[in-house]
Amino acid sequence: MIEVVAELSRGPVFLAGETLECVVTVTNPLPPTATSASSEALAWASAQIHCQFHASESRVALPPPDSSQPDVQPESQTVFLPHRGERGQCILSTPPKILFCDLRLDPGESKSYSYSEVLPIEGPPSFRGQSVKYVYKLTIGCQRVNSPITLLRVPLRVLVLTGLQDVRFPQEEAVAPSSPFLEEDECGKKDSWLAELAGERLMAATSCRSLHLYNISDGRGKVGTFGIFKSVYRLGEDVVGTLNLGEGTVACLQFSVSLQTEERVQPEYQRRRGAGGAPSVSHVTHARHQESCLHTTRTSFSLPIPLSSTPGFFTAVVSLKWRLHFEFVTSREPGLVLLPPMEQPEPVTWTGPEQVPVDTFSWDLPIKVLPTSPTLASYAAPGPSTSTITI
Repeated sequence: MIEVVAELSRGPVFLAGETLECVVTVTNPLPPTATSASSEALAWASAQIHCQFHASESRVALPPPDSSQPDVQPESQTVFLPHRGERGQCILSTPPKILFCDLRLDPGESKSYSYSEVLPIEGPPSFRGQSVKYVYKLTIGCQRVNSPITLLRVPLRVLVLTGLQDVRFPQEEAVAPSSPFLEEDECGKKDSWLAELAGERLMAATSCRSLHLYNISDGRGKVGTFGIFKSVYRLGEDVVGTLNLGEGTVACLQFSVSLQTEERVQPEYQRRRGAGGAPSVSHVTHARHQESCLHTTRTSFSLPIPLSSTPGFFTAVVSLKWRLHFEFVTSREPGLVLLPPMEQPEPVTWTGPEQVPVDTFSWDLPIKVLPTSPTLASYAAPGPSTSTITI
């Protein structure tokens, strides 16, 4: 029996273009007092990162799959297939790297191996929607002599910041001889530079503040004015807005605002509703604020953007956008007053109306949500960074 442990040194969240580092430890768990005949041997071990794509058959009409690549990968005892047994299609993968060959461990002996790989910058972000799913995993395959391959999968979360693929790593002006011993140092330097560049771009895009005002009206007049200070946010930020109802000519009885994502299948992949398909557009609410606001002059709300959610993105199959969805309940009666008169010659009993004729309408305001620091996402929404399997 051999125990294999894979541990991500910095947590399970990464930015596309960063270098993933994983330590793989192989241990013979038998006590050292066991005889030498209890030694265990592994023929080889290899690692690879891949992205698995799966689409809902009721929502997405994909081209017929290639017969050589079935939806569920078959079992194999001799070939390292990281996506074996997984549903969907492997749309992105890194070259496999061999960790070791012909490893023999005595009882109680343990050996560790380091695996590093740059996450492809051209891939989609991690996303689990109602129409499609993009799932990243680091898969480690191990094989004992005369035994089938055993796979150890470590789930990853990948955030994508568009535009980084157009930026080149700055070259040093000084000319120096290349050395294979400096490879890890240069890789870490490039990774640090990429993270710094991504942080600067995110800060520049989300720090600009300018008051945007929107007049809200229905068919009978003005309801109020909505104000928001910016339209671009990062994961983990709060969307803060103000609503001024004092200048409205139509009484607003109640309003609600929801922070939503809109997942839309691209037209060429939409399945027709007549064929029994589900709607090609789905909405998910991440935060909501509701308030009764009759006789309210000014109010505000704050909606947090979850760190575990997916920023907006666009692929050939689906797009994800963020929005604020407002719903208003207004009175049909002009100059509606539901409060008793302030001055009465003598005490009287006042009762409000039992029924008020109302109208409802909705309004959508698009906003843009970008990724955040992978380290912050790992701390706030921790996931498993260590996986274990016994062979």
